[in-house]
Amino acid sequence: MSRAEQPSRRIVLAAAVAATVTGTAGAAVALDATAEAEAPAQAPARTVDNRAWTTYTDWRGGTAQGARAVAGARPGLVIATAAGTRDYTDPHTGRSARWEYATWTSPVHRLTVPATELIASWNAHTPAGTWIQIELGGTYSDGTATPWYVLGRWAAGDQDIKRTSVDDQKDGRSTVWTDTLAVDDPAGGLRVASYRLRLTLYRRPGTKLTPTVWRAGAMGSDVPDRFTVPASTPGLARELAVPRYSQEIHIGQYPEYDNGGEAWCSPTSSQMIVEYWGGRLTPEQLAWVDPAFADPQVCHAARYTFDHQYNGCGNWPFNAAYAATFKDLQGVVTRLRSLTDLETLIAAGIPAITSQSFLKGELTGAGYGTAGHLMTVIGFTAGGDVIANDPNSPSNEAVRRVYKRREWENIWLRTKRYNAEGKVASGTGGVCYLYFPARPTPRQRAALTAVGVM
Repeated sequence: MSRAEQPSRRIVLAAAVAATVTGTAGAAVALDATAEAEAPAQAPARTVDNRAWTTYTDWRGGTAQGARAVAGARPGLVIATAAGTRDYTDPHTGRSARWEYATWTSPVHRLTVPATELIASWNAHTPAGTWIQIELGGTYSDGTATPWYVLGRWAAGDQDIKRTSVDDQKDGRSTVWTDTLAVDDPAGGLRVASYRLRLTLYRRPGTKLTPTVWRAGAMGSDVPDRFTVPASTPGLARELAVPRYSQEIHIGQYPEYDNGGEAWCSPTSSQMIVEYWGGRLTPEQLAWVDPAFADPQVCHAARYTFDHQYNGCGNWPFNAAYAATFKDLQGVVTRLRSLTDLETLIAAGIPAITSQSFLKGELTGAGYGTAGHLMTVIGFTAGGDVIANDPNSPSNEAVRRVYKRREWENIWLRTKRYNAEGKVASGTGGVCYLYFPARPTPRQRAALTAVGVM
């Protein structure tokens, strides 16, 4: 994210919003000022369905061709025997190679919230010579089926393939936009009612190498369209000791990764929380970074979250998958309902990364506007305001910010907004990355369950 209001790369979602809305920027401002918008409200109804496969029983419950479940402290899925071979031509290098593969397909998951959008998450170990593909096949609410959509071709490294989303996937009723499968016309009532995930694990032929997948799942959501949301009541005063990193001090560094630090809000935020949980990179892992650069781990995070199709570091599941490459960490992408959910997590010691977009005047003290920016929520003041590590700061020391609760909650949870040109654009509707231990404490598990993740 740069300091200027930039066009969103998920512009088509915004266009879909615009097609269903009439009004003016002035009307939106008036709506935001109403007593109804400011009045505290009861916890909103659940609009999100999370399902993840993580246990030995989960992995045994799917349909496997060449893959098998492994037990242990962190159960997972590996290649047992190759189901066959496939050729893959990397669209970003032009190199072709043959790979052995095995597959696993989940049972059908019927969504408790029939979805207008679905976002997958996965946590895996992919040693050199291996990679994975994640697909989702759904059934619409009218009983017809989606295609099998590719939601990611991913490896922790970049020596074998270039991790990538896949463009131009659609069936006239839904479309994949980078990391999000979206129903094209949600106003028409069509929803995705159920889905299966399919994992394909790849390795170099003739080897015993294997990826290990520890977690795979998806978040389905049906967040109502809204320019403004009800205000929540403050309920917690606590601040977590999360490292502070600025993306701005990296401007001009490694421009091949999304124009350098100017657009590194997502990996910078990810690195903050990874290190909060004790994740550290070795000197060997950082040896490729120019030693003159401060905080080389931020450069590393940018490189290893970079989506070569999206041409950026802001692919949501790729950031969660990066976090899970660190020992004993899990990462998921979800949506939360209110700041009360964030308070529940902070109370259990779990910081969160939130995605929001706003005009310069909509978030007091930010000093910039953005079509999409990630920040790390680390706590709440006694008055209920949000304490955030904002990577769009001139120095590490300036990263800690306090933002007004009401403003923050609205810009984060809304699905519609007016951009700098006065046109209707999209908001993320409460998108959040959560990184937490592979074996959460009882208190952490209770908090994650309360917000719908475990």
